[in-house]
Amino acid sequence: MRLENPFKKVERLKRVKNLPGPSQNERVPPGQFLTDRFPVLTYGATPHYETLHGWDLRVFGLVDAEKRFSWGDLMAMPTNTQTVDIHCVTRWSKLDTTWTGVPWRQFVAQLGVKPEATHVMVHCELGYTTNVSLDILDDDDTMLAYLYEGKALELDHGYPMRLLVPKKYFWKSAKWIRGFEFMAGDRPGFWERNGYHMEGDPWLEERFGW
Repeated sequence: MRLENPFKKVERLKRVKNLPGPSQNERVPPGQFLTDRFPVLTYGATPHYETLHGWDLRVFGLVDAEKRFSWGDLMAMPTNTQTVDIHCVTRWSKLDTTWTGVPWRQFVAQLGVKPEATHVMVHCELGYTTNVSLDILDDDDTMLAYLYEGKALELDHGYPMRLLVPKKYFWKSAKWIRGFEFMAGDRPGFWERNGYHMEGDPWLEERFGW
């Protein structure tokens, strides 16, 4: 499969002319269309898993000790179910989506994060990364999600597990997570290096970094 240059994908999005008018719904950020669908947007191949035996989630960087969590480890943690709105940088918004997973605060409490850590680089299958600040992750609505609408995530939507950060554009809710690197200071991930904004706040329309 031949992939389009990611810079070109971002430049094409910048040139979109068919933009929505002013939002008539206080839950929809500016510049967004409402949809009932759940569009699939992935750069590269979709990972496939025959089994989750051997799958793990690595935690490293500015923590007391590197850790690896098996699927069984994560399934033994307390979970939460929540309904939130999600917003994609490609201009669709979907309201009232329901997710189940391990709350971020529950997960991070086990890690011994060092005080100088300010950001996390999320590492995913096939080398994808994205950056998120710890201040943003430290909230009730962030989680390591593995169920959507009561069912296991579809492969295209991040099976077996994705990060959920509903207050940011949806590329920050990275699919197919495999690691969290705790960092002092920020640095760009994949799409941030290719033109997306470092923060990605949909209410401020932080779509592009340049």
